[in-house]
Amino acid sequence: MDIQSNGLNKAERLNSKNTIDELFSGNNKSFSAYPLRVVYMPVEKKEYALASILISVPKKRFKRAVKRNKVKRQIREGYRKNKHELLNVLQEKEYGLAIAFIYLSNEIQPTEAIEETIKKILNRIIEKIQ
Repeated sequence: MDIQSNGLNKAERLNSKNTIDELFSGNNKSFSAYPLRVVYMPVEKKEYALASILISVPKKRFKRAVKRNKVKRQIREGYRKNKHELLNVLQEKEYGLAIAFIYLSNEIQPTEAIEETIKKILNRIIEKIQ
């Protein structure tokens, strides 16, 4: 897989039920950076994706799917634009990660605010890896 690609392909989406269950089992690293909570764990590096992500926007926060989908798009876009530094570090370390982004706010935040939060989150994960 080309690290410098700007897209977010299917291989970068976390869709294995076993991995998701393991991610939320409670013994993995997590922290909050409002309006997001992040849970992540190391996984065996697969040949196709260094980092797989999962995005969760609870129905409890937004009853309407339109709003939930908008927030998911904002998070995906923020990750897509800022993932390169994380992927470079993961490739150097020959390391894989499963990352879950969980939305905490009851209001839709501006896209710029979510993107800034994601930058902070990814930098924090990079610091903890190194």
